[in-house]
Parts: sequence; C-alpha cells; structure tokens
Amino acid sequence: MTAEKPKSAVVIGDALIDEIRDATGIRELVGGAALNVAVGLRRLGVPTTLIAMVGDDEPGAHIREYLKDHGVALISSPAPHGSSRAIVTRSASGEPEYVFNEAAQRRSIRYDDEARAAIADAGVVAISCFPFDVPAEVDALADALGEARVAIDPNPRSGMLSDRDEFVRGFERLAARAALVKVGADDASLLYDGDLDALRQRLRGLGVSAVLATAGSRGAVLDSDAGVFTAPIAELPGSIVDTVGAGDATLAAVAAGLAEGDPGSDAEWQALLDRAMAIAAATCRAEGGLLRTPESLVDADRGVRGS
Repeated sequence: MTAEKPKSAVVIGDALIDEIRDATGIRELVGGAALNVAVGLRRLGVPTTLIAMVGDDEPGAHIREYLKDHGVALISSPAPHGSSRAIVTRSASGEPEYVFNEAAQRRSIRYDDEARAAIADAGVVAISCFPFDVPAEVDALADALGEARVAIDPNPRSGMLSDRDEFVRGFERLAARAALVKVGADDASLLYDGDLDALRQRLRGLGVSAVLATAGSRGAVLDSDAGVFTAPIAELPGSIVDTVGAGDATLAAVAAGLAEGDPGSDAEWQALLDRAMAIAAATCRAEGGLLRTPESLVDADRGVRGS
C-alpha cells in the first residue's frame, strides 16, 4: 500500500535579511516572519512553499540558499527595489527594534499560476507580516486564496505600517474567514486599544474559527469552536537567549497541526496548544528565528547540532 502523501502548507508574507547591530558588532541573518514560519513548518515535517518578494541580488541569493538548505520551495514575486532588509537593534529594555529599507516598506506579492496551484493544493495557508494596509494587495490575496484553509498572524511592524485603520480593515476582512488567527500583546497595542482579551473576543465575533492569543510570560489562550484552552509558558532547561521568532514558531506549530484538519477532541486541542508552547520555548533558547523543538535541545546537549 502506498503511504498517504503528507498535507502541504503554503506561507505568504515577508522574507528579508536581518542586519543585527549590537555590542559584538554587525552580523546578518536570513529572516522575516513568514520565512520563519515556512522553515518552521518544514522542520516539523510539513512540505512547505513560501510565496514572498525576493530580489535578484546578493541578499536575495542568500535567502534562496537558506530556503533551499531547509527544503522550502520558493515562489518569488518581482522585487523592483531589491530584497527586503531590517536593521535590528535592542531597546533599553532589551526588546528588538527594527528599521526597514524601502523594499520592505513597499513589498508586494503577485500570484501566478504556480502560486495559485500551490495554494489550492495546501492543507493550510499561513499568512504573516502581510501588507494588509494596501487594499490592492488584500484584494489580490483574497482572490488567490479561493477556498483555502487559512491561518493568519497580522504581525504588524511599526516601520512598515503606513495606515493603521486600513491595516485593521484589510486584516479583519480576511480574518473573518480564517480557520485560525494568532495575535499577541504587541498586535493588540499597535492595532487596537491594547486589550488582548477584548481583541480575542472581537475576532471570534467576526467569525474566526479559532483565535490563539499569546501573552508572553502569561502563556496563551486558544479560543475555538471546540472550547477555550489555556497553557502557561513551557519550562525547559537552559536560559532564554532570544525571544525573536517565538511567535513565528508558535504559529508554525499550530499550523502544522491544522494542516491535517481540526483536532477531533478537547484533549487534541490542548495537546496542540501545549506542543506549540514547548516549541516556542525551545526556539527562545538560541539566537534568531529558526524553530527549535525540545527534542533538538536534548540532541544539542549530547553534542549534536540542534535542528
């Protein structure tokens, strides 16, 4: 008997170079929220395609090589301003602060026949750090999605946000039909009035099938048609090195579970949330946005490079 083909995923959003500046100097990492989610899904065993704007330049070559190394297919949109870049520094409180180049601020995504076929074939389509404040981009995305099963992380960045009210309109237009929307305290503060619980309830009222609200040290709440599930932050060995990518890892973990369909019981919903929190905690044990699993931390302790 031939084994059933695993459900695939598509991720739509940003791919860029993070130029990190700190006391140790300047270094560059391939990043972007959507790229992190795509690589995370692949590392969790889900065949994944990233649809993003990537330039035909040296930074774009690094992005393509990174995706190839991790087994993620890329369908790239033209990038007239080159590849996106974020200059990353740390605030006095230690939180990352971003300054984006023109390419990132004016990013645009197009959907050719290859992209539409990948979307139609996917078990889940995850959207993160998308220009929801550009109506033409939202229109094109809505048309390309068709009847796809969608998971959304609005993930607004102040340095790329041109119109907050328009962003909210575009985001909520697509969120209303989503199987999952992930939001965090930063999203609530930047887009709404800062009340994460009220935002969760608002999104459920719009018709979102499940809302995952992450609140840092206070853990997470998954509010779904099946019920409301909660989980604290996961306790793992080792110290927290970098919280960048924790939200992307959480979205990847939940989207990987949803690629096969909704969990069939309360216990499965709870297990999905608990696993996502454990993966987010593991990702925080290393620098950068690359998804880690608790199992990979054990391998690293044994002298094997974590993966």
